[in-house]
Amino acid sequence: MSSIGGGLDRAEVKLRWDPSSYAEPPRHLDIIAATYSVDDPYGRPVYVVHTESRSPDGTINMSRHSETGMGLGFVEAMVLEFDRMSPAYGRVVVGVAIHQDGGPRTFADLSNAGVVVVEGYKELLVDDFAQVADATAATVAEFGRDASGAWRFRAMVRGFDADPVLFAAEMGSTRQQ
Repeated sequence: MSSIGGGLDRAEVKLRWDPSSYAEPPRHLDIIAATYSVDDPYGRPVYVVHTESRSPDGTINMSRHSETGMGLGFVEAMVLEFDRMSPAYGRVVVGVAIHQDGGPRTFADLSNAGVVVVEGYKELLVDDFAQVADATAATVAEFGRDASGAWRFRAMVRGFDADPVLFAAEMGSTRQQ
């Protein structure tokens, strides 16, 4: 994982996409974060944060949520506060899932979709999902503790062919979908 100064204290993941055309079902995307324990960083998530939920300790929460995209820039945002996160957690994986109501949709079916991960004003990742165009969900970022306990960021854009529920269970796996 890349080193960013003395480690991350806080990061934000922002998502944008344009609304669907007239007479089409709304396009609905969600940011999802899965948190893993220090003892089992690649096992099952301890908890998952999505939609308008937050982590049990309030260190990961959705600050904005959209069900249509609206085409007004970044309309969905998730805040991750690593400086307050329990030492019991050692890894957080963040991804984006497309709701499949109204028929199957991939990132190629969306217009102006994009994600940015920022620490303050510093962009850690900017992506338009082109490399996962045929996927219905994708991980975008992995945050993990290093040997000193400091949080580090690693870009992790990987495509999945799964609905949001299955994606949340598998997004932290080590195998490609």
